[in-house]
Amino acid sequence: MKHARVIHQGQLHSATERDGQLLLDNGILVAEDAVTWLPPLAPVPRPRTILALGLNYADHAKELEFKAPDEPLVFIKGESTLIGHRQLTHRPPDVQFMHYECELTIVIGKTAKKVKREDAYDHIAGYTVANDYAIRDYLENWYRPNLRVKNRDTCTPLGPWLVDAADIADPMALALQTTVNGKVTQSGNTCDMIFDLPFLIEYFSSFMTLQPGDLILTGTPDGVVDCRPGDVIVTRIEGLGELFNTIE
Repeated sequence: MKHARVIHQGQLHSATERDGQLLLDNGILVAEDAVTWLPPLAPVPRPRTILALGLNYADHAKELEFKAPDEPLVFIKGESTLIGHRQLTHRPPDVQFMHYECELTIVIGKTAKKVKREDAYDHIAGYTVANDYAIRDYLENWYRPNLRVKNRDTCTPLGPWLVDAADIADPMALALQTTVNGKVTQSGNTCDMIFDLPFLIEYFSSFMTLQPGDLILTGTPDGVVDCRPGDVIVTRIEGLGELFNTIE
């Protein structure tokens, strides 16, 4: 099932997808453009921790002239970075290079502590699409991106749907694609991750406890380009939908 969280006529609703429309929790069926979309974190709790991977696709590491990492490169994000489908992401006026990152995102469904690889999928509630923008101007170190690179308000659109894990047969074989103003600029597949989902859950839970609602953004393939005010960015992941975002 595809879950969403939206505002309709000033009221917050949980919703599910129904024949190309939204079925609200009050039983009303509305068009997708009749609501304001929020990050799709219901029915699980809000995130306590947002973990994001850097350089988790070998082609992206090569694109940036970096050696593929030997262990996960991870940083923490704040919840204020998250916005919903069809929302605006701010580009500061003084920057020269701001790019998208289409990322498969794991939503943790139950407490995970010292989880073994073979049990990792049991701890996933579902998946969604993230577009984790970065500003190259502010980047000092790919291994430790500073706060202005990855923790700015509005820099991480999420959604439109939270898709139940049971509805995705193989999350490690999903096509990813990004378009800028209708032109394809990025294509990839989750099968090309350096560290796959079971590895990541085993790795993180070996030294920290993951809680329901926590998010893991799993990195992006190569093909990132500069995005300018007015550009419409669409990040797609097979089975999860299309996440629209506009640069302001």
